[in-house]
Amino acid sequence: MAPLRIRRALISVSDKAGLVPLAAALAAHGAEILSTGGSARVLRDAGIAVTEVADHTGFPEILDGRVKTLVPQIHGGILGRRDLPEHLAQMEQHGIAPIDLVCVNLYPFEATVAAGAAPAECVENIDIGGPALIRAAAKNHGHVAVLTDPAQYDALLAELAAHGGTTEALRLRLAGEAYARTAAYDAAIAAWFARDELFSPRFTLSGTLRQTLRYGENPHQQAAFYVHGTRPGVATAAQVQGKALSYNNLGDTDAAFECVAEFDEPAVVIVKHANPCGVALAGTTAEAWDLALRCDPVSAFGGIVALNRRLDTETAERIAAIFTEAIIAPDADADARAVLARKKNLRLLLTGGLPDPAAPGITVRSVSGGFLAQGRDAGRIDPAALRVVTRRPPTPAELADLLFAFRVCKHVKSNAIVYAKGLATVGIGAGQMSRVDSARIAAWKGAEAARAAGLGGSLTQGSVVASDAFFPFADGLEAAVAAGATAVIQPGGSMRDHEVIAAADAAGVAMVLTGMRHFRH
Repeated sequence: MAPLRIRRALISVSDKAGLVPLAAALAAHGAEILSTGGSARVLRDAGIAVTEVADHTGFPEILDGRVKTLVPQIHGGILGRRDLPEHLAQMEQHGIAPIDLVCVNLYPFEATVAAGAAPAECVENIDIGGPALIRAAAKNHGHVAVLTDPAQYDALLAELAAHGGTTEALRLRLAGEAYARTAAYDAAIAAWFARDELFSPRFTLSGTLRQTLRYGENPHQQAAFYVHGTRPGVATAAQVQGKALSYNNLGDTDAAFECVAEFDEPAVVIVKHANPCGVALAGTTAEAWDLALRCDPVSAFGGIVALNRRLDTETAERIAAIFTEAIIAPDADADARAVLARKKNLRLLLTGGLPDPAAPGITVRSVSGGFLAQGRDAGRIDPAALRVVTRRPPTPAELADLLFAFRVCKHVKSNAIVYAKGLATVGIGAGQMSRVDSARIAAWKGAEAARAAGLGGSLTQGSVVASDAFFPFADGLEAAVAAGATAVIQPGGSMRDHEVIAAADAAGVAMVLTGMRHFRH
């Protein structure tokens, strides 16, 4: 099919970016411009001839602008098929002129909601005519091109320059993008109306393509990165330097940043394969880095580093001393950026803020034939609600380490065991089928870390231990005691809690129960 000339274009946009160059090019190719309100004023001010929609239809805007394009002269001009004589005859009978291009972007409903606007303002930013125009043009893409985003204008201008009109391939692509846009818009509106329901009868999820990735978890898998929402993190971060992030990099960076956001004190988290391999709090991020690295220096090689403070020069120099895939932080000093610039492939992501670990939200994962949705694990432990179940209560120092370790556990794949001492992890066991194996692996990691530091014994000596779920038998606790743990935090709730508590009392260790589990699969 030959390219179709644009004889008449309807333009009604809330985002005026690129509007004037687009309209000027259309006018230069002989198109009549129909427009409304602010769009028409911008074009007139630029010296471009515009016909008001009300003048074209003979029907004024009414109801405070709620009705202006919902008329037969507009929708008939869009939906009429030029290849059907009966359509052309009816259009001529009713004085309906064909419209060959619809350029509409919608009222900023999502931005209005994100800004915390009152419900009445949100409702007024629900576009009715815009989606109707877009969907009509997309349906009739055999004869009409539809633009829904300023990012699409260059493609249309290139077609006009090369062919004098629009090709079928471009119209087809734009139609698909148009329906995706209205679907996302409706999804946002539906979610807003159901804001008091955690799970509505119909769940919709939409995202905007950020980038196509080289591959997924493995080279034979295709992958892409979509952005959804405004939660500070990897999806909203600005990448300051380094090569493109991979699928695995993105997942690990997200895991690291969500973990580091848990803490108010200066914190550093090192993640490898979606699990923390070192977490520490300290007076400075440089000190926290040293303590986090000490936990598992072998796994930290090629890892992802997250900070909850502005990256300073001293910390940047220490991190740059080993191979690191990516660093994510709220911000970075100019000198720190200069230090990292020497590592051309190291990615630096700056988010401008931290995600709220206590904020509600939904997480989604696919299963065969559907998906699972659940509330984000925003659970936080109130120290006053802890239940001491052993004869000996924890000391203040042990209690601080226990709360720290349990918070880290929330971000470790189950079965999760975390040893901590001095507000730093000293052994992490993740993702084992048996909790006792996680306890033993974490202890072995602590011994390896002590050996790497030139120390005797294990870093777990004199530590506390956290378990993300209850100990089903006493053997897991006994493994932790053998590793040198002096205090234990766990949810409790096992049929054999009494046996586990008895084993703790026999070993002289303190144990507290949280009543809250932190499984992570």
